[in-house]
Amino acid sequence: QVQLVESGGGLVQAGGSLRLSCAASGRSFNRHIMAWFRQAPGKDREFVAAIRWSESITYYADFVKGRFTISRDNARNTVYLQMNVVKPEDTAVYYCAVRASGTTTFDYWGQGTQVTVSS
Repeated sequence: QVQLVESGGGLVQAGGSLRLSCAASGRSFNRHIMAWFRQAPGKDREFVAAIRWSESITYYADFVKGRFTISRDNARNTVYLQMNVVKPEDTAVYYCAVRASGTTTFDYWGQGTQVTVSS
């Protein structure tokens, strides 16, 4: 069974940095896309970044380009989201998700990790 476990959230000041981790288990992810989403209070969940596991090709939402970096560690089966120059509007619960290449639905989700940016 696929499990995704996020960690690394917390309280950070505006302009600071934070690194989120998503430990994946339960299967091989060579033909999958791992992604980070976020949901702020009262807002819809939105896409943040994604990475194709095998080719390491990355995708970003415009509002994080140049500030956030998604990466993966094959040996640890872990995906990271390095968040730099964070802003108060980055405050949200961040979720890790996975889908198979060629599909459009993210089938598995983590429990989320809270990120709070103070001004």
